[in-house]
Amino acid sequence: MLFYWFLKFVAIGPVVHAVYRPRAEGTENVPATGGAILASNHLSAADWIFMPLLLKRRVTFLAKAEYFTGKGVKGTLRRFFFSAAGQVPIDRTNASAAENAIQTGMRILREGKLLGIYPEGTRSPDGRLFRGKTGVARTALETGAPVIPVAMVYGKKKLPFGRRITRVTVKYGKPLDFSRYDGLAGDRFVERSITDEIMYEIMTLSGQEYVDVYGATVKKSMDATGKSAPEVVSKLEPPAEGDRLPDTLAS
Repeated sequence: MLFYWFLKFVAIGPVVHAVYRPRAEGTENVPATGGAILASNHLSAADWIFMPLLLKRRVTFLAKAEYFTGKGVKGTLRRFFFSAAGQVPIDRTNASAAENAIQTGMRILREGKLLGIYPEGTRSPDGRLFRGKTGVARTALETGAPVIPVAMVYGKKKLPFGRRITRVTVKYGKPLDFSRYDGLAGDRFVERSITDEIMYEIMTLSGQEYVDVYGATVKKSMDATGKSAPEVVSKLEPPAEGDRLPDTLAS
C-alpha cells in the first residue's frame, strides 16, 4: 500500500505530470468513499497510469496473470511492481476466467474500493470505441456499486522544430445508478442494455466513433488475415439502417 503512494507521488507521478501534464475533468463525480466502478475506454498501455494519477483515491485494476508469473529477479521485481501499483492478477487461460474476474471485482467493490474496468476487454485496435462486454453490468448489479464512465483522450501539442508531445485529458462522467434493475443480475438482455448505456456515456465523453463489434474479435481476425482494423470491421459489423449506436438509456 505504501509503495503505491510512493510510485504516485514520488517515483512516477511527478515525472508523468512534468512530461505529459495530464488534465482531469469531473473528478468531483468520483465518490470520496465506498466502492465504485470506473469504466473506461482503452486506447493505450499507459491508461492505467493516467486514470488513477489524477484522483485522490487508489484504483485497483484486474490485470492478466502473466504480469505476475515471471521467474528470477526480473519476475520478482515485476510482480512486486504491479501488485504495489494496484493490479490484481486474473488468469485468462481457462474457461472460468471471466467468472473469476467478476468475482474478484465484486470482492474489491465490497471492500469499499475503486475498481478500474475496461468494458471493451482489450485496447482499441484503431482508436475507435468497440462493443462493451457485459461483465461490467453484472458486477454493478451484484454489488449495487455506481458506475463512473471515464474517457481517456489523447492529443498532440506542437513544439518548436516540428516536434510534438502527447497531451492527456481524463474525463470522469456522472455516476450511473442501476438500482432500478435490482434482482435482475444474470438477465442477459438487461445486462446488455446496461452495458450499452455505459458505452454510450463513454462515447459521449470521449468523442470516439462507436463500432458494434468486440475489439478482441477484430484483433483475432486481423492476426489471421493480415487486414487492417477498418477492413475487418467492414466485414464483421452487422448491417443496419444508419450507424448503430449504443442505447442512450437502458430499457
